Amino acid sequence: MNTAAAHTLGLYRPGSSVLHRSPAGAKLAALVLAAVAVLRVSTLPTLAIAGVVTIALTAAARIPWRVAVAQVRPVCWIAIPLLGFQWVTAGASRAVIVVCQLLVLVLLAGLVTLTTRVSAMLDALEAALRPGRRLGINPTRVALVFALTVRCIPLVAQTYAEAREAQRARGLEWSPTALAVPLVVRLLKKADAMGAALAARGIDDA
Repeated sequence: MNTAAAHTLGLYRPGSSVLHRSPAGAKLAALVLAAVAVLRVSTLPTLAIAGVVTIALTAAARIPWRVAVAQVRPVCWIAIPLLGFQWVTAGASRAVIVVCQLLVLVLLAGLVTLTTRVSAMLDALEAALRPGRRLGINPTRVALVFALTVRCIPLVAQTYAEAREAQRARGLEWSPTALAVPLVVRLLKKADAMGAALAARGIDDA
């Protein structure tokens, strides 16, 4: 994965499609319902239909195919071992279904983030959680955590791409340590910088 691809991961892409104009709250609610429906699918033909619908929605939103593929590429590191594990423990058919469910869900989630501004998602999430104040839930803090999570997805992908390029430059492409150690160090530094920035703005664990 190159740096350019990393920058496209999980980031909003302006557009005028129906999906872009749809309310953020409606899209998030639809994503939850779609996720439940996909996870309940137990046959490959039905799952294939879900995949086709997802691809059609991506095309309708005018999302470039390279950007759409970039949403799935990092998940392959999980999907491949998951396929092998499920194949051994639950059989080939179940293994394919589980991996396809994962890929469809990632594509759907990516479609929502690519067609929805983060600020709009935060407003919708904060409004939905507002009744939870009676239970001690802080909607603003939950929305902040969500925003940080969304922002960290492309940040981690970019950091991985940088560490991978440095590994190749040193001629150590087949050394896991040469990738893992710099990657962890870079992520810790970025996390420390993010924590310092939040503290400087008066946001802490209190």
